[in-house]
Amino acid sequence: MKLYVGLDVGLEEASLCIVDSEGVTVREGKVSTEPEAIRCALEGSADRLDRVGVEAPSLGIWLYRELQPAGVPIIVVEARHMRVSLSTMRNKTDRNDARCIAQMMRLDWYRGVHVKNIDMQKMRSLLANRKLLKRKLIDIENHIRGTLRAYGLLIGAVGRGGYEARVRELLEHSDPIFSMMIEAMLDVRRAIFEGYERLHRVLLLVVQHDAVCRRLMTVPGVGPVAALSFKVGVDDPRRFARSRTVRAHFGLTPRRHQSGTSIDYEGRIC
Repeated sequence: MKLYVGLDVGLEEASLCIVDSEGVTVREGKVSTEPEAIRCALEGSADRLDRVGVEAPSLGIWLYRELQPAGVPIIVVEARHMRVSLSTMRNKTDRNDARCIAQMMRLDWYRGVHVKNIDMQKMRSLLANRKLLKRKLIDIENHIRGTLRAYGLLIGAVGRGGYEARVRELLEHSDPIFSMMIEAMLDVRRAIFEGYERLHRVLLLVVQHDAVCRRLMTVPGVGPVAALSFKVGVDDPRRFARSRTVRAHFGLTPRRHQSGTSIDYEGRIC
């Protein structure tokens, strides 16, 4: 008889539930959130395992990468779909979550997600970290602008390289306490800007040595960030059966003009 497993993963422990094809609980308990501990807990039922379900946060992705090569039929379930199913339970505990996940595996009520390979995941982290630093940099610059504007000090149009010099020029005749406050913000901005520059140089280096990204950049308007973002998003193009699926995945589906004519994502009339 086939067995189905649900794993509700926590930082230190994971709740585990095994059910058979009739929905009867065979075994449940807690194990350490370590791939080897989970593999040992499933070892006695390895020959009958059909599906092992885990939610899609970062720990679930990590467990998938460690357990899937060991022959464990693990499936990462889409987090929002899982959350809707688990929210229907009256008493939401780790034990009950593991039971629900196991039943979802048995009934095939899940939506699996594609797990990118480790290299693509690293590139995705690079893009995310660079974007975060850029957003924080803009937030700090806008905050300094707003603070100075309240005292009639206008920075005006200035490039990122000359931003700090312009602010210091405005602070020449300011109150010492006010100047100290802005100086502290400038120190934070400088540190974030240096980190952003380092990550951007790494991104450019990656794109420079990647044939796919260089080919994508031959398209007018596509730069290094867009090229790497597209490659990371697609990962393995063979997982898309049709090009229409790729366009839908990236929100590039044809849009309808007011005249009723279909216009595709490149602006061509369909």
